[in-house]
Amino acid sequence: VIMAARQAADIYEGKHVEVIPSKTVAQGITALFNFNPQATLEDNIESMTESLSTVKTAEITYAIRDSEINGRTIHKDDFMGIGDGDILAVGKDMYNTTLETVLAMTDDDPELITIYPGEEADEELTERLSAELEEKRGDEIDIEVIPGGQPVYYYIISVE
Repeated sequence: VIMAARQAADIYEGKHVEVIPSKTVAQGITALFNFNPQATLEDNIESMTESLSTVKTAEITYAIRDSEINGRTIHKDDFMGIGDGDILAVGKDMYNTTLETVLAMTDDDPELITIYPGEEADEELTERLSAELEEKRGDEIDIEVIPGGQPVYYYIISVE
């Protein structure tokens, strides 16, 4: 996708276009927050691109078939927490799988956890998850819930 965006930027006429090479939605949002309308283009490119390395991203979804990945047995319809390309958690229970995924991503000293519930996310489960994370890590980390509305992924989670 990044190569296609760069090609589109190269052939677009009328405006100068630069591509910030974010690999996840959460990285893209972080890059946007680092845009400074008072800064030069070069300074914005630098700060927005540097911000990408501060973001860990996970998605909570379900398995469409039985498989084994990196020694983990995954059954069709299991919930999976996929963090930056690795399987962080697998289970029959979405709540526990999501919580295990987030806790696996917060082993260093992050400042912010952002939870983007998808269109199929349960509001009560989301509130419970946020409350438990607040209880476990709230003194150390800010926790935000921002409606994402995305299909396929019950949650997209950003840890910065």
